[in-house]
Amino acid sequence: MNSFIYLASQSPRRSQLLDQIGVPHTLLLPTPDEDAESLEVVQRGESPLHYVQRVTGLKLDAAMARLKARGLPVAPVLCSDTTVALSREILGKPADPADAMRMLQALSGQTHRVLTAVAVQSGRKRLAAVSVSRVTFSAMSRAQIKAYVDSGEPMGKAGAYGVQGRAAAHIERIQGSYSGIMGLPLHETAVLLRSFGMAC
Repeated sequence: MNSFIYLASQSPRRSQLLDQIGVPHTLLLPTPDEDAESLEVVQRGESPLHYVQRVTGLKLDAAMARLKARGLPVAPVLCSDTTVALSREILGKPADPADAMRMLQALSGQTHRVLTAVAVQSGRKRLAAVSVSRVTFSAMSRAQIKAYVDSGEPMGKAGAYGVQGRAAAHIERIQGSYSGIMGLPLHETAVLLRSFGMAC
């Protein structure tokens, strides 16, 4: 039985979600000299599903190397990545407020997919899963979008919104995993972690 896991994610929401299901965890974060952002570059013609699985795998590779380099105690390492897809277009984290406006205008009145991949590794054993949910936004006026962007909430979030924040006022319908849309699908995560001896 493992008593804890490493969470290789800077997202406070993922940490909160692990707390919700009672999984003790320690953060395993990149140092400033690691170019973590470069892992998230989209390849030409890449599908959203392939993208989110590939990026999660690369994050886990980097985290396992980090664990070894730091000489830390062995425990399962969890990585996750979330992407928002409108048809085949991948909407990552907005580069600036204008980019956030563009994304939200595209999502307004539409249904899009939120794909979150999770991968766990301990030793040579690696398991992964993907959660796909659908989110429908109501039609938003330019003023409503600008007010939301001005709040600062869209920055740093795939698709320029957080389901657990102010954007919820504009979400008509969700099909799938609410926690997956937040960034860590708890059912899939628990199934993976049980395979590594975690009680959850």
